[in-house]
Amino acid sequence: MSDITPAAKAYYLPQPSSWPAIGATALLLTAIGAATWINRGAAGPYVLTAGGALLALMLFGWFGTVIQESEHGLYGAQVERSYRRAMGWFIFSEAMFFGALFGALFYMRWHAVPDLASGATGDLWPGFQRSWPASGPAIDGTLASMHPTGIPLINTLILLASGATLHWAGWGLKKSARGQLKVGLMLTVGLGVVFLCLQASEYHHAYTALGLTLGSGAYGATFFMLTGFHGLHVAIGATVLAVILVRSLRGDFTPNDHFAFNAASWYWQFVDVVWLLLFVLVYCL
Repeated sequence: MSDITPAAKAYYLPQPSSWPAIGATALLLTAIGAATWINRGAAGPYVLTAGGALLALMLFGWFGTVIQESEHGLYGAQVERSYRRAMGWFIFSEAMFFGALFGALFYMRWHAVPDLASGATGDLWPGFQRSWPASGPAIDGTLASMHPTGIPLINTLILLASGATLHWAGWGLKKSARGQLKVGLMLTVGLGVVFLCLQASEYHHAYTALGLTLGSGAYGATFFMLTGFHGLHVAIGATVLAVILVRSLRGDFTPNDHFAFNAASWYWQFVDVVWLLLFVLVYCL
């Protein structure tokens, strides 16, 4: 990235932009399309696709504008502090999001299921067992839990390794070792893609061999919601790191000016920590 110019000593105020309005329109179309598709509306998939395409265009254009402003030396220390605080609050909001999902798992597993199988509430559904995995009082059949060995354990090792390769890339950036930076980013992105492929394989096995779906009651819902949203975050993180890799290949970032790399690294490490909690609470307990 370029060094800070004298023009950046004052706090930079961007010019009016249409990207926020375009982004809001994209989110509206995406929500309408998803709701229409769920309710079997014929136009749902098309509206959802249009919203997703418009959202991708907005992200590409808006972030491209921010990168150009940064590379032209318009950002000073105050802007970087604002970005750091904003990224911190963003990760905090993501922590609250996953905290809500983990809270739902805790409530269903250690409160709702035992309550439904005991006391006065147990008389409503005679024969309902309080064991986990549980489907639900009105859902027939039994469920097999997902074991921590196999793909889940391999994916845990993959994410731990990706955290190490990203940290190694960061050290390369700090000591101006561009080759180390690029190789570390390539390895991290590659490990993220392998993680997603293995998770897709696990989903296929769960759906075809175990009959586990979102409609399989409490266990199926919590399993797919937690692992699915985490997988989405891995996909987003891998995409962001791929962009950082492309920028590194073209010569962006210096040892003293690389906030974009730091932000992507914070996000990826957060995703790693969430997976460790998920591995213990969903697969092991």
